[in-house]
Amino acid sequence: MNKTAELEALLFVTGEEGLSLRDLSSLLNITPSAITQQIEKLSQKYQSDSESALTIIETAGKFRLATKVELNELLQHYAKTPMNQSLSKAALEVLAIIAYKQPLTRIEVDAIRGVNSSGTMATLQAFDLIEVIGKKEVIGNPNLYATTNHFLDYIGINTLEELPEINEESLMNIDDVDIFNEKEITTNEN
Repeated sequence: MNKTAELEALLFVTGEEGLSLRDLSSLLNITPSAITQQIEKLSQKYQSDSESALTIIETAGKFRLATKVELNELLQHYAKTPMNQSLSKAALEVLAIIAYKQPLTRIEVDAIRGVNSSGTMATLQAFDLIEVIGKKEVIGNPNLYATTNHFLDYIGINTLEELPEINEESLMNIDDVDIFNEKEITTNEN
């Protein structure tokens, strides 16, 4: 690999944190002036390539990869989409209940939680984490909800059988259920 590719790799993996000229010089084992030349070379490459979304910026003495200004509108639209939002504690509770007890109705979810879950369930549907899979054969024929394939991707499992085992008491005290391994749940990987 050449130094330009190595520089690009380092800027990529550091993300928003970026790296200073000194750090880059140390990591690549070349002089700061040589790093400056490599940064200029890579920056020019990005600017001249109309099919590249990337550019290099310097903020607070650190260099990092960023997207070109021309993509701001697209990225602002993306930031407003439901899948780029964090799930609330209520949403995580409802999702855990549905994941373990599916299929079930909203009224059944409400009975477990002790509060109305209709707004939270609408949010989970908008995130494509739960879906209506049919109607329950009772008076009123309420919708039956279950998790989606996207839910499996979202929490990083292949089948529902891979969910951690819990007992019924734990599900009634949803604060004890951790299907997300205590990591912050967001859909924005960046």
